[in-house]
Amino acid sequence: MSMRIGIGYDIHRLVEKRELFLGGIKIPCARGLLGYSDGDVLLHAICDAILGACGGGDIGTCFPDTAAEFKDIKSAILLQRAYKAMADTVGCKIVNIDTIVVCDEPRLEKYKRKIQISISEILRIEKEKINIKAKSTEKTSTDTISSYAVVLVENR
Repeated sequence: MSMRIGIGYDIHRLVEKRELFLGGIKIPCARGLLGYSDGDVLLHAICDAILGACGGGDIGTCFPDTAAEFKDIKSAILLQRAYKAMADTVGCKIVNIDTIVVCDEPRLEKYKRKIQISISEILRIEKEKINIKAKSTEKTSTDTISSYAVVLVENR
């Protein structure tokens, strides 16, 4: 067996009249993330990290924003599809996921555990394999939310 690592990143603008989804859960906020899908930057970053670790390209190539089937799709579905494809074709198994969500609003401390559970359910892995961190921009970027993810996988 061999180990491989992947890194993911995503950023979206906060806009009015959109719901906010992070880590597959809806979070109360006056603004949501603008995106072709539901805009969940955390799941997008994890998706990219999984694809990268398994040599599967990136989220934009696998799920292009030019395809009607992905318009307003839940990012949880994209993440499930990406992981299933990598598990089936390459034989990757997630060892652990480490993430950072960067935003000034909303404050995420009270949501981190719910996000961890949501991601574990989406990927059907133990929640202990998932770490969620939240950081502020110190008011340097109040109109965006970004996320970073690192995924370690083991090839079976």
